[in-house]
Amino acid sequence: MLDFTVIVVAYRSNDDLLELLASLPAAAAGHSWHAVIVNNDPGSTLPLALADGGHVTIVEAGANLGYSGGLNRGLAASPPGRYTVFLNPDLVLLPGALPALAAEIDESVSAAVPLILDADGLTQRSQRREPSIARSLGEALFGDRWPSRPHWFAEMVRTDHHYLSARTVDWATGAALLVRADVPELVGAWDEQRFFLYSEETDYSRRIREQGMTLRFTPAAVVRHRGSGSGSSPQLDALIEINKLRYFRKWHGPLASSIFATVLVMHNVVRPHRAGSRAALRALLSARARTELPGGRR
Repeated sequence: MLDFTVIVVAYRSNDDLLELLASLPAAAAGHSWHAVIVNNDPGSTLPLALADGGHVTIVEAGANLGYSGGLNRGLAASPPGRYTVFLNPDLVLLPGALPALAAEIDESVSAAVPLILDADGLTQRSQRREPSIARSLGEALFGDRWPSRPHWFAEMVRTDHHYLSARTVDWATGAALLVRADVPELVGAWDEQRFFLYSEETDYSRRIREQGMTLRFTPAAVVRHRGSGSGSSPQLDALIEINKLRYFRKWHGPLASSIFATVLVMHNVVRPHRAGSRAALRALLSARARTELPGGRR
C-alpha cells in the first residue's frame, strides 16, 4: 500500500501543476506516493508528460465538475494509501511536509492541515472556527480590525500565537488537507450537490467532527500558496457568500438560517464599493442571480 495518495483538481493550471509535482518527491521525504490529477477543464487536456515516471495518473473529467465533484472523481480513481491528501494545484510543498502532517494522525485525530505561506512568505490566516450567527456578525462589523476579539465573535483565527504550534481547529481553508485512509468512507463523499466551489471544506470538516474525530493544524508541515487557483472575480466572491448560506442551511433550522442570511446581506450592504459585495447582494436576494453563478445552483 502507498503511504500517500494525492488528489489534485486542476482547472487551467498547467504551470502550477508542474511546480506542485516537482515538489512532491521532497515533500514525501522517501515515502511512497501517487498523485491523481483531475482535469476539470473540458476545453483542454493535460500534457501527458505530467504522468512521466509512473507517479501520476491523469483523469479527464470531460466537464467542469466543480471542486467537490473533482475530488470525488479523483477518489474514485485513486489507488489505496495510508493517507489521502487533497491539494490545490497552486501549491508548492516544502520538504517533509507530508510525513509531518501524517505524524499528527492517531485514533482520534483523523485529519491535518499545514501552515500556509503566501507568495511573499507570510503566514496565511488559514484557521477557522465553526460558522455561527455571532461570528458572522463579528466578521461583518469588524473584518480584520480587532483581531484579538473574543472567539465567539470571529470566524477567522487572526492572532499570531495560534499559528506557532500544533493545535486542534474546527476547520481550515481547503488548499491542503491530509486525512486518514478510512475518513472518505466514514464521512462520505464531498458534497458536490451543494458546493460547486467554496465551503466544501467547512462541510467536510464538520462531518469529520460529527464522527467524533478532530483536525489538527500542523505548522511543522509547510506549503507555499501562489493563490492563482480558481482566480477571483465578483461572481466568485458572490459564490463564497452564497455557499456560506448553503452550508448554514444544511446544518441549522430555517429561523437561524434566516438570521444568518440577514447578517450576510448586512455584511455586503456596508461594502458597496466592492464589486464582489454588489454581486453577492444580487445573489443573496435573487434566485435567478444564483443560477448565473458558477455551478448554476439555486
